[in-house]
Amino acid sequence: MDTVIIGGGQAGLATAYHLRRNGVECAVLDAHPRVGEAWRRRWDSLTLFTPRRFSALPGMVFPGDPDGHPGKDETADYLAAYASRFQLPVHLDTTVTAVRPSADGFVVETNNGTWAARQVVVASGAFHTPRVPAFAERLDVVQVHSNDYRNPAQLPDGDVLVVGAGNTGVQIAGELAAAGRRVTLAYDELGPRLPQHLLGRDIFWWFSALRTMGLSGDSRIGARIRATNPIIGTDVRRLLRDVRRAGRIMDAEARALRSADGTRHPVGAVVWATGFRPSYPWLHVPVLDDRGAPVHRGGFTAHPGLSFVGLPWQRTRGSAVLGWVGRDAEIIAAAAGRKAVRLCV
Repeated sequence: MDTVIIGGGQAGLATAYHLRRNGVECAVLDAHPRVGEAWRRRWDSLTLFTPRRFSALPGMVFPGDPDGHPGKDETADYLAAYASRFQLPVHLDTTVTAVRPSADGFVVETNNGTWAARQVVVASGAFHTPRVPAFAERLDVVQVHSNDYRNPAQLPDGDVLVVGAGNTGVQIAGELAAAGRRVTLAYDELGPRLPQHLLGRDIFWWFSALRTMGLSGDSRIGARIRATNPIIGTDVRRLLRDVRRAGRIMDAEARALRSADGTRHPVGAVVWATGFRPSYPWLHVPVLDDRGAPVHRGGFTAHPGLSFVGLPWQRTRGSAVLGWVGRDAEIIAAAAGRKAVRLCV
């Protein structure tokens, strides 16, 4: 195989689309049983920030009201339809267990056999292992990470403390409060707040018109946006009238959490909206830093033939966003195509 793509989400599918258009033989390896499964496993009420007109992959519009916002299952169905329409070579139920350099490229070991590839594109994203503080082990209450949260009925009766006030944290806190739960939202500080609509237009229409999704993280404005992580679409002022607020959580005991100011917060359940850390235990190529994150420039690593796509801020603000990831995928695929031509010659 010329190119093996690891991960069959939007980044992997967009890369396969461009590779096929460039005439490059490729295979997409995905651990899930269905295309789009990672989206289906998100919480039940999840709706995309981006309207359908800004949620499409290259070559295929997102069906439905272009100004409406699709839910998670609709997004998963779109990805499945995309793979089917372009007959992308997705191998499901295929878990990668090791990627190792070889004399002429890479050996990719999986639960379904071993692949030899001249090039590997890692498109598994950056949201792998839920990040939870070590002191969470001292809690004797139900606790779930946002990755495993589905709906309010999942949690037992009693007070719920949501730790983390990024977009995920405020959305889950709002849903729990609307369901009649007593909610405490714990955070250090809130990022800037942006409405979903401004002057009659979706905020992503403005982002597109002003080209802010194409900003590099190295630019002055891009670096500022990256550092602040704006909250989009949630009426935070209203939310803070419906929930209690706690400061940064620093410690835990059996049935309570303690914030930085020493306040004790008894809880019946905890939702950790505390993000993720990268994890590539199968990648036996020296391209990761001390934290396990990829060392790259625009997705290209120092190891020939190994690249990444779909990482947050890989090249721009839109690098990990459904409607913009195709731009990075096209660049990665073009480079892979040029190398494939040289190898064939």
